Amino acid sequence: MKVGFIGLGVMGGHMARHLAGRYGVTVFDVDAAKIATLEAAVPAGDGASSGTRPPTGARGAASVAAVGAACELVLLSLPSSEIVERVVTGDGGLVSHMASGGAVIDMSTTEPLVSKRIAATLAERGIGFLDAPVSGGEGGAQAAKLSIMVGGPAEFFDRYQPVLEVLGASVVRVGEVGAGGVAKLVNNMIVGAEFAVIAESFALGRKMGLDLEQLYQAIRGGWAASAVLDVAASGIIARDFTPGGSVDLHFKDLGYALKLARNENVPTPMTAVVDEIFKVARASGRGAQAQQVIIELWEDLLGLE
Repeated sequence: MKVGFIGLGVMGGHMARHLAGRYGVTVFDVDAAKIATLEAAVPAGDGASSGTRPPTGARGAASVAAVGAACELVLLSLPSSEIVERVVTGDGGLVSHMASGGAVIDMSTTEPLVSKRIAATLAERGIGFLDAPVSGGEGGAQAAKLSIMVGGPAEFFDRYQPVLEVLGASVVRVGEVGAGGVAKLVNNMIVGAEFAVIAESFALGRKMGLDLEQLYQAIRGGWAASAVLDVAASGIIARDFTPGGSVDLHFKDLGYALKLARNENVPTPMTAVVDEIFKVARASGRGAQAQQVIIELWEDLLGLE
């Protein structure tokens, strides 16, 4: 199977590396340096190649069109719905260059209605589509232990599940096209609320004189335990706000969730408050940093140095 991967960012670079070690992957990113880095990390012909196994490694392409022309399966990891739609169905997009019988798997966080629109356009050309957003952050991508939420026809899911299992510890089909995106928005609503309440609660603990490392150790074995607590607490304690995920990206996802809820007439007051907190963080110049940086909003208000 000839596999392509478009989007070599914080998540996509790791995912493409894992696939290149198994299948061999034709890759593209608007940043040529990222292509070169991946080619150096997994040179063409390395990895599992032997006997009847296909050659592995990463091979750079010059454009989206070149990836589409070379591959029967193309995976995407891109920052927004608009970019995903442009890459797949826009001028020079995959739909114009992939052969009938191929498929696109979108691992970005894409609005469900956009995924449905893309799937319909691809279907006219005989090209399949799965929306398969991921959760687990950069650590999950690096360790190939992502949770992958998949929407699309069962036949496509069955065909490409082995590819997704190279990247994830959990690969679950949750429904038809768009359902994967809904599951990811639900996930990010919960995660965003966790980051917000950890920030305000740790600020309270610090205000009352608690050592935050001791606080974390005290609560991490109880009901407050979660992967988000582990990431947020370690970043807050170390004052490390280096992005895996970022305030900007999470704010974008919260916006998608609120838009979907508004269209479906579903009240989401908690998410609306969290969205405002992330908006304040962005307005204060913290958008490019990791989500746990929002504790600084409380620290600034409380005068905590």
